[in-house]
Amino acid sequence: MAIRTYRDLEGFQEAYAAALDISKLAKTFPGFEQFELARQIRRAARSVPANIVEGWAKRNSTPEFKRYLQVAIGSCDEVKLWLEMSKDEGYASEETVNKLTDRFNRIGAMLAGLWKRWSSNG
Repeated sequence: MAIRTYRDLEGFQEAYAAALDISKLAKTFPGFEQFELARQIRRAARSVPANIVEGWAKRNSTPEFKRYLQVAIGSCDEVKLWLEMSKDEGYASEETVNKLTDRFNRIGAMLAGLWKRWSSNG
């Protein structure tokens, strides 16, 4: 299938869906964490698809697109930190955290693969 827009990228599709799941999880955190941990994990999760979109807009410059993919990969790792903290704080179960961590590992791997394959020809 031809990639016509960022929506055609499997990494974007998965990152967007995962960000929505993180948002749902963060809404279950206690009220006093809504402006702290919940905000941080939502911001990091939303950063992944947002950076894919922003990079896509600059895809004619391979170095620029790859730079945004690197930022998105970094945000995947940041989400995993906040998930671990959520578990250790008692706001998320180990099962939930493991599933979401695996998901962000896969997203990061998808983006790393795209980063390696991307050329100025798209």
